[in-house]
Amino acid sequence: MLFDTDVLIWSLRGSKKASVKIDGALSLHLSVVSYMELLKGARDKREQKAIQAFLRDLGFEQLPVTSAISHRAVIYMEEFALSGGLELADALIAATACEHGIDLCTANDKHYRVVKDLNLQVFRP
Repeated sequence: MLFDTDVLIWSLRGSKKASVKIDGALSLHLSVVSYMELLKGARDKREQKAIQAFLRDLGFEQLPVTSAISHRAVIYMEEFALSGGLELADALIAATACEHGIDLCTANDKHYRVVKDLNLQVFRP
């Protein structure tokens, strides 16, 4: 399962529900986009190291943005940026899940509803 940035943040902040969701997943993936978003949110080096340790200790596999992912994300932006308000990072994350054929776990399902070929696992904190 690919975890959206919001679910990872919930877990890092101590949410038991988010931790249970992550622990129950058969596979743990995150987009490099989510990793960059997590690093951007860190307030100092200590928090950056805590994020890195969290992901490493749980065994998350980081998925890079490939040319196929970027191509699919561009199509999503062309189709849904104006009509559905799809944002750049969300397009890349959705495209990553679709290209890898894995579900996306997110609490921000409204961001992704427009992407019909995406399998969502909705998390409620």
